[in-house]
Amino acid sequence: MAKFVGEIRDPVHGYIPMTAVEKDLIDTGTVQRLRRLKQLSGAHFTYPGAEHSRFSHSLGVMYLASRIATRFEERGYITEDEGQKVRVAGLLHDVGHGPFCHMYEEVLDKYRGMTHEDVGEWLVREGELKDILASHGYPVGELSRLSVGKLETTEKVFLNQIVASQFDADIMDYLVRDSYFTGVEYGKIDVQRLIDSLDVVEGGLAMDIAALYALEAFVIARYEMFKAVYFHRTVRAAEVMITRAMDYANEYLGLTSFQSPDEFVRLDDQSVVQSLLSIKDTKEKRLQVARELTEMYCNRRLFKAAHQSLYHRKDDLLANIMNREEIRLQLAREIGEGAGVNPDHIIIDVPTVASVPYYPLQERPSDLPVFSLLPDGRKELHELSEYSPIVNALIGYIDVIRVYTAPQHAERVAEAASKVLGRQPYSSRITM
Repeated sequence: MAKFVGEIRDPVHGYIPMTAVEKDLIDTGTVQRLRRLKQLSGAHFTYPGAEHSRFSHSLGVMYLASRIATRFEERGYITEDEGQKVRVAGLLHDVGHGPFCHMYEEVLDKYRGMTHEDVGEWLVREGELKDILASHGYPVGELSRLSVGKLETTEKVFLNQIVASQFDADIMDYLVRDSYFTGVEYGKIDVQRLIDSLDVVEGGLAMDIAALYALEAFVIARYEMFKAVYFHRTVRAAEVMITRAMDYANEYLGLTSFQSPDEFVRLDDQSVVQSLLSIKDTKEKRLQVARELTEMYCNRRLFKAAHQSLYHRKDDLLANIMNREEIRLQLAREIGEGAGVNPDHIIIDVPTVASVPYYPLQERPSDLPVFSLLPDGRKELHELSEYSPIVNALIGYIDVIRVYTAPQHAERVAEAASKVLGRQPYSSRITM
């Protein structure tokens, strides 16, 4: 049994206990920095309560990873030491997030070809977290990989899946936490039932089919949270504006040019906003736009969605095409010409997500593994869609195509966008 040295009161999970190594990690500047990153970037402009941070989410992931680990310890699947490693991995899972989280990640990927997982693994390996882990006797390389669900192992692959999979501690926490702080009801799921129904079958995580209703509710909750919160048109308006501001000012401010963990840790939501607002006396058009967009963002003078199309598709062809920046920029130029609006004030946003969560190491969304108990006690693997027509219908992608612009241009841009993108045909409004 893990020896706890303290606890933290969390509004979602109650008291979260922590061990000595966890306390030391939490007290580092690297983890404390997560307090200065909003969990949901621009959602607070639409849902005023959504002011929670990546820090509280990281504590929640640690807590739920601990509950899963405890269940597996009791079943003899893992040792107490492995359980502690899983807790630490949950805590450090998001340390690589930059300012405005996934918005910054778009810029980071464009200029450095890195994800927040890449940065997180690097921070654990090279920064102050390395010294803490080493002082407590934990292998730094192993923990850096496990924290992003990429530990090289053939015997216990499910250790990765506790922090990065189709029903991991990360997803469970952000659904209930984001639902709590935004005030919407869609993300409320039966976490206890889900964890109690998890097991290891053929080396991987699977859910007991006896928990069918809880699992269906979990999938639907995630689907609805993306539509109602994460992809909300006003939420995305704020996010695409700050993303473009960071993109345009990236080279000038060196937002992605960090070379050391200390340089990266200095980046947070407020420091980037202040840097963007400090841009003055420049004749460079893009820098002027970056400052203007940031001022609008801070004062909630947000762009409007002049055109929108929502798709639920079985394949990712549309997303692959529309996620090419050169295609979006060309379309923005055409719309701008038709509307008589500067293309810098037109943003084509194409957020896409797998409708059903999937294991990151998979190449594309697939079914969720479930199991049934046979009379002789063996566990037989199945796919959830065999039992759930609802989930079978949802498997695929949610794609949203929106054209954003300043409010004063919305009517002209809407008309031009309809001509350039074409009016939505009937066939695109149904599941293909």
